[in-house]
Amino acid sequence: MKARIKWVENVCFVGESGSGHALVMDGAPEGGGRNLGMRPMETVLIGTGGCTAYDVVHILKKSRAAIADCVVEIESERAADDPKVFTKIHFHFIVSGKGLKPQQVERAIHLSAEKYCSASIMLAKTAQITHDFEIREA
Repeated sequence: MKARIKWVENVCFVGESGSGHALVMDGAPEGGGRNLGMRPMETVLIGTGGCTAYDVVHILKKSRAAIADCVVEIESERAADDPKVFTKIHFHFIVSGKGLKPQQVERAIHLSAEKYCSASIMLAKTAQITHDFEIREA
């Protein structure tokens, strides 16, 4: 996997992925930025949420669950001092579908957290990671 980060100005950067996609990262005005994009640590959190959501949807589809939607709401805390690593991350999954069983959803989340989601497994080295979920009938 490759990526390229290009400095634009002040504390604004464009990240380009090896797959040909780009995103803007910038700082808050008090940090010298113009708030033109997400903060780099926000991209870490969003990427981790995307990684685990991908796993959960994939696992549920593979088990032939009738999943219609998956939303992951994330809350986190960071250390007060540098390096300001994540110390707590909570993933709340809202999974919608027809006749979804709680044990199916719980198993998919567990497999993602313990085996498949590289990002959350890596962040678990510094952060206490917790999960919960709700199922909505679609």
